Amino acid sequence: MLINDTNVKSFRMTKVFRENTERINACDFNKNGDLLISSSDDDSIVVYDCEAGLPKRPIPSKKYGCDMIRFTRSGEQALHCSMKVDGKIGDSIRYLSLSDSKYIRYYTGHTKKVRSLAVSPIDKSFLSASADRTVRVWDLRSALCQGLIITPGNPVVDYDPDGLAFGIGIDSQIIGLYDIRNHEKGPFEMLKYECEGEFEWTHLKFSPNGKMILVSTNTSLILLVDAFSGVLLHTFTGHQNTKNVPLEASFSPDSKYVFCGSTDGRIHVWRTMDGEKLTTFTTDSSSDCIQCVQFNPKSFMLATASANMVFWLPPVDDD
Repeated sequence: MLINDTNVKSFRMTKVFRENTERINACDFNKNGDLLISSSDDDSIVVYDCEAGLPKRPIPSKKYGCDMIRFTRSGEQALHCSMKVDGKIGDSIRYLSLSDSKYIRYYTGHTKKVRSLAVSPIDKSFLSASADRTVRVWDLRSALCQGLIITPGNPVVDYDPDGLAFGIGIDSQIIGLYDIRNHEKGPFEMLKYECEGEFEWTHLKFSPNGKMILVSTNTSLILLVDAFSGVLLHTFTGHQNTKNVPLEASFSPDSKYVFCGSTDGRIHVWRTMDGEKLTTFTTDSSSDCIQCVQFNPKSFMLATASANMVFWLPPVDDD
């Protein structure tokens, strides 16, 4: 199905999963789009079969909690952050095998909460950004940090879709662009933004075509930036965020649309071409805080997460 205005407007709630007792704080599709994984404040991880439309057995993470769940490139493992401090070593990142629900490795070094995780699209590296004002470069095969970048403020991070560069959002006003092979030399480009109001950058995402960068905040403001020139293309507003939640906005696979939830149970959609709002979807409950919205990379399907996971599909043609 083509991703266009008409078809995007046709999304309907198709399945509601009530596997969690508390807020789902993150979700992620694997690269093939046949699996979705979520982490929740109730200390559980759930994997969903997108083709069958069914959840698999929850994986408990009671001792350390789970946040910012991400599939690795293979889709057979996942990374997630701890929500509970691990004694003296601070927040750690955990590498989970999904086939047997066992941890393969732990990555320690951050001394405060990990705010952002990004997995390389081309190899076994990943990035973590922490409230301790550092970004660390890791290799899945080693518990030792492969690189350390000290930042002047709280960072968020993401790889570009080619995996050759990455961006660090720093102190809610600067984006530094780094060459993954020479990151120790510092950024090759620094982009600075000044927007009115008090807010904190909570997520940074490159568009699938690599031409734009999406910056989510803890208010009802989203920034869309040209990844090459640094020009601020659009600001997306109008979605409610009265609780300063780190709402995670995301792109459609063709980079033409941006989706974001809200604290009043609505999902908002904007066009990246002109910055105009296309439509708004409404869930069954106005009290739901939709923190995560993700578009399936291979199928015309949307997933939204509050306390429940919801799959959205276009209407079925009876003909």
